[in-house]
Amino acid sequence: MFAPRSIANLAKPEFHRELADQLTGLLTGESDPIANAANTSALIFEAMPDLNWAGFYFLRTPGELVLGPFQGKPACVRIAVGRGVCGAAVERGASVLVEDVHDFPGHIACDAASRSELVVPLIRDGKVFGVLDLDSPSPGRFDGDDQAGVERLAAIYVAASSPLA
Repeated sequence: MFAPRSIANLAKPEFHRELADQLTGLLTGESDPIANAANTSALIFEAMPDLNWAGFYFLRTPGELVLGPFQGKPACVRIAVGRGVCGAAVERGASVLVEDVHDFPGHIACDAASRSELVVPLIRDGKVFGVLDLDSPSPGRFDGDDQAGVERLAAIYVAASSPLA
């Protein structure tokens, strides 16, 4: 049984290293992409302060993301590639960090309380197949340390999980 260690009081770089270690331990021996996405989003939501949503969207067709496992309020189910922060991350093939979603053209407000967002693409064999999306009710919640840390978490998830069927 996995038992997370409290890491809330650590400095950001140490926090993200410890969270990556915990995620590695949590996913070891499991390759199911949905089970791993569920546990990844739960661990992030419980460990990272000041989040109101943490979860996954997966490309189910070349032009559309579909909601996957998450923690938080009910969310938008389908997002077109190129639309909103999640769609922009897929289109760019790169992480998108938004300090204030009200300043992001085309932001999709699934939860009106969200003010900042960090979206990291999931990439396998050079192709984006989904995103890991974090939202916060605080403007400026995410910074470069968070982006690097969440990119590491996304890489751990991808390495542990079989391709989606």
